[in-house]
Amino acid sequence: MIEVSIVAAPSVLWPALRDPSLIRRWFGWEYDGLDDEITQIYSTADADPEALTLKLGNGDRFSLLEQDGKTVVRIDRPAKSADDDWYDDITEGWTTFLQLLRFAVEHHGLAERRTIYLDGLLLPGENVATVLGLIEIELAAGSRYAATIAPGDYFEGVVDYVTDHQFGLTVEDLGPGLLSVATQSVTPQRPDGGMSILLTTYDLSDDEFDEIKHHWTSWWEGRRQGG
Repeated sequence: MIEVSIVAAPSVLWPALRDPSLIRRWFGWEYDGLDDEITQIYSTADADPEALTLKLGNGDRFSLLEQDGKTVVRIDRPAKSADDDWYDDITEGWTTFLQLLRFAVEHHGLAERRTIYLDGLLLPGENVATVLGLIEIELAAGSRYAATIAPGDYFEGVVDYVTDHQFGLTVEDLGPGLLSVATQSVTPQRPDGGMSILLTTYDLSDDEFDEIKHHWTSWWEGRRQGG
């Protein structure tokens, strides 16, 4: 089970699970096939507007539960099968996306966003903190941080969330934006594990966003090539 508590009414959040134009403001990241992916996943879902539940074709089930003036958004996942190599990655993906939904609703009223996504293998002895240069940051939800991230950008904000395998940092100068970083599990294809980075930005000009995207992707490609 994965869940987040969001300061919003169920009537606000239910459309964010049904309207493709709103789903793309929190689900996944920008790429050419995002709209098709949303259509494939959500158009065939079994929706119950009265119960506020949504069951996807793979068995994942959303439910909205009103609680103390907030709404708990919960995903119940089917049991992992023995041959499902991607189950843990999907679980971590949903964890990130629910946090993005919460952040988008609470900070931006589910406004349009722009994203940068990077992922790849970890090398022996690496972890996400060493790759990003975040060793000295106290990863405690609610604590403030200020750091120069490995690509060379100075970020400051608040530790937005922390789970067993990922964390999110608000970035004040990006809207505020959200830097979501996840550790990917060890698999035969990832003997030392992997990591993913999703940088979500708001209210940037085209030039500002393009500059950040080029900066981050160039750093990531250089790292992968050993440069």
